[in-house]
Amino acid sequence: MSESPEGAAQTSGGQPGIDEAVEGLLTRMETGTAPGMEAESESLRGRVAVVTGGSSGIGRAIVVAFAESGANVAFNYLDTGEEGRRMAEETCEMLQGRDVRVFARAADVRDPEEAAAFVAQAHDRLGGLHFLVNNAGIGRDRALWRMSDDEWRSVIDTNLSGAFYCTRAAAPYMRAQEFGKIVNVSSVHGLSSEFGLVNYCSTKAGLLGFTRSAALELGSANINVNAVAPGYIRTTQLTERVPAEILDRARERSVLGRLGDPQDVASVILFLCSEASRHITGAVIPVDGGYLI
Repeated sequence: MSESPEGAAQTSGGQPGIDEAVEGLLTRMETGTAPGMEAESESLRGRVAVVTGGSSGIGRAIVVAFAESGANVAFNYLDTGEEGRRMAEETCEMLQGRDVRVFARAADVRDPEEAAAFVAQAHDRLGGLHFLVNNAGIGRDRALWRMSDDEWRSVIDTNLSGAFYCTRAAAPYMRAQEFGKIVNVSSVHGLSSEFGLVNYCSTKAGLLGFTRSAALELGSANINVNAVAPGYIRTTQLTERVPAEILDRARERSVLGRLGDPQDVASVILFLCSEASRHITGAVIPVDGGYLI
């Protein structure tokens, strides 16, 4: 083997280093050291994840999934009284014995000061901030000509403005360390509308535009920003709020013939926060069982 003037290794076939490069890649794959081959949990272990709306449903599944992967977790919840506090306590109890630190507090993401205070406290209490999942969201379904100002504004302020406030608060920490992963929880209804959801669909579509813009602005600081678009996911809120006939139609429309579980969404979010997704940003991943096909 000789050296070319540029220093590239030559193969017997005259192609610079191709055989050696392929052989080296195969060797690394066999030993589990190829780029992106490390276990997702190992790239999350010891990191700090902030999840909004983490006391129930999809949010709770995300919080638990992070903790199971060894990440320290902070989550907020809306203090709606005794029931809201009880659900937050139940989430904390589910994380006991997992050898991770947990921080939970009531905070209304519709309020920019409360959102910023929650993110800052999470950073200070847990010693960092590496992942942000903007999951907090509500629905107030009604035909648009009957929709009140409050039904419009509360959904916009929670689902869209809340994501902006929390991302704005987290960005300086992530930019300073030149690392971060942000995942916004949108919906299939951000891609395809249905009757009575003009406020909800507007926010979830807005989150997709927000995701792309944030990815563009934060990419130079090595911050990935992506979105997931869940379909009909089996949560207490869904089954109590959505009529059974609509759920039946959603199940039939899914090419997999089922509703999703919160863990289905959490698994994709963990992937987007792992090093396995290091070259993905500005993307939206449907988690809908083929609902949109």
